[in-house]
Amino acid sequence: MKYIYILISLFVFLSCHPSKQTSSEQATFFQFEIETKLKGEPELIYDKLTGDISPWWDHTFSEKPYQLYIEAKPGGGFFEIFDESGDGVRHAVVTGAQRGKLLRMEGPLGLAGHALNLVCTYNLSSAEDSTIIKLEVHGSGEYQDEWPEVIEKVWSHFLIEQFKPYWEESIK
Repeated sequence: MKYIYILISLFVFLSCHPSKQTSSEQATFFQFEIETKLKGEPELIYDKLTGDISPWWDHTFSEKPYQLYIEAKPGGGFFEIFDESGDGVRHAVVTGAQRGKLLRMEGPLGLAGHALNLVCTYNLSSAEDSTIIKLEVHGSGEYQDEWPEVIEKVWSHFLIEQFKPYWEESIK
C-alpha cells in the first residue's frame, strides 16, 4: 500500500510539471583560459593585480571612476566607486584569495543587469625568475551567442594588452 501511495504521488507530481525545457531552463555555460609569463615574484605580481587597478583596467561604467580596486580577501570585492559620496558598483565578490597564488572572483563584472555569472580565477605559479599567470573564466546563465568570444577577447585585453605592459614598465 505504501508503494502505491508513492507511485500515485509521483504520477501527480510529474503530470503537474511540464517535461519540456524552455530555453531559460537549459543549462548554458562556457569557459576559456588565458596564460602569460611575467618576470618577477608571484607575490609582487599579485599585489599589482589587486588593490588599486585603475592604472591598467580600462573598462568602467563611469568615465573617470573615483576609485577602482579589488579588495583581495574572501568576501571582498571588485569595486568601482563613482564619486566621493560612495556611489558605485560591485562588479564581483572575491571568493578566494591567497597572496601570490590565487585570486577568485564571482559576478557579472561588466555585464551587470543580466542573469550571467562569471567565475574568474587567477592562478599564479613560480617559474624560475618569472611567474606564470593562468586566468580561468567560467560563465553560466543568460548570454547571447557571441558573448563568450567577446568576453574572452576582453579578458585577453586586460591581461595581455593592459596588465602585462603595466607590470613590465613597473619593474624597469
